[in-house]
Amino acid sequence: MREGADPGRAADVADAMRELARARFLPPEQRAHAHEDRALPLWHSQTGSQPSTVAAMLRLLEVPVGARVLDVGAGSGWTTALLARLVGPDGSVLGLELDPELAAWGAGNVDACDLPWAHVATAAPGTLGRPVPGGWDRILVSAAPRALPTVLVDQLADGGRLVIPVASTMHLVVRRGDLTEVSTHGSYSFVPLR
Repeated sequence: MREGADPGRAADVADAMRELARARFLPPEQRAHAHEDRALPLWHSQTGSQPSTVAAMLRLLEVPVGARVLDVGAGSGWTTALLARLVGPDGSVLGLELDPELAAWGAGNVDACDLPWAHVATAAPGTLGRPVPGGWDRILVSAAPRALPTVLVDQLADGGRLVIPVASTMHLVVRRGDLTEVSTHGSYSFVPLR
């Protein structure tokens, strides 16, 4: 665990991942592999991230109860559901997925979890994120751009956190007023952000 991280939030991540089993968010032919710590294919060249990577990203994000969270590249809906479990019913989570078929399937997966404060929607082509008044408390991105997208940084609330793999390096961005702090946290492999 990173120095200064809240051990209670890390335990919450582990609890959420136990409660919301990965197998529920995989195509039937991949469910036998749900316990394997590797990315698994969904369809249309999209993958479901490996559990250790998802856990690391969620720990970096430090999601508080009641937060408003944007999940970019929601895919199967697993990360959207995990985020919903972390924010609880006083929070809200919007998962965005560019592939309409995958977005519809991910939305159905999240709906089946009885987490009405979380939704998956189809992302608008050519538009990154979805601005909201006051900004998002947390933004999770599960696809890799070549450079840090300022459009997402601009969608953060004051005190907000963005976790995003840029090229092959995990970045944490913390917004403090007009200033941002950026730190890096290891190498990972992700599909490209489109």
